[in-house]
Amino acid sequence: MIDTRLAGKVALVTGANQGIGAATAIALAAEGVAVFLTYKRLAPLNEPAYPAAYDRVRGAGAEDVVRHIREAGGTAEAAEADLADPETPKALFDQAEKALGPVEILVNNASGWRSDTFAPGERDAFGRPLRRVDAETHDGQFAVDVRAPALLIAEFARRHVERGASWGRVIGLTSGGSGGFPTEVSYGAAKAAQENYTMSAAHELGRYGVTANMVYPPMTDTGWINDEVEKAAAAYGPLRRVAQPEDVAEVITFLASHQGRRVTAQVVRMY
Repeated sequence: MIDTRLAGKVALVTGANQGIGAATAIALAAEGVAVFLTYKRLAPLNEPAYPAAYDRVRGAGAEDVVRHIREAGGTAEAAEADLADPETPKALFDQAEKALGPVEILVNNASGWRSDTFAPGERDAFGRPLRRVDAETHDGQFAVDVRAPALLIAEFARRHVERGASWGRVIGLTSGGSGGFPTEVSYGAAKAAQENYTMSAAHELGRYGVTANMVYPPMTDTGWINDEVEKAAAAYGPLRRVAQPEDVAEVITFLASHQGRRVTAQVVRMY
């Protein structure tokens, strides 16, 4: 049995009411981590290109995740928060510290995902609606996927250094990145920026015992997978199948663990 040496640590996981964030909170809690979950309930898409259950998942709170963790003997608290508000990161750290103690693991999972394009067309290859890049798609995406992670890392670092801590983990989620992401161009650009912030954190905070990495998941079934996407996944990559949120959560848990102590400044690509 591997001892991850995570028992007694405290984590803040964003976007943890469903999907990869929820699976990560559950996986960390199973290792003895006290988890502070943040989430934002989203309006329904009412779009036939997405499975009907996806709107229910997007609009859910974190009560079920917290209950699951507590019933399994773990510790969890949750707060709804709008990461597009620049005052939110500090407030979340204040809440987490009051409830659970100093945050030692930060997982930047939440996304303000938009599907936008420079090209003409109203639907992508999977039948999902598209819109042209404009100020709203840019600002909405970058507020949640770039500014919020940057401010969360900054708040994490400030508190970590001020209390003289010597162990910490920063883990982000990415997709697209510097290679571009056609039909999700603002999303890809935002993730590239978040990667850069996280790599800078790895180099600047390593002397304080902090590792910082990004995880690049494969197509993962967080509720949005339709038949066309599943067919595409079956024809792509070495494993040729859609991943589950738990698959990604295991990699995040490894990066947080003692076994991941020498892994930093990396984008860990999954297939």
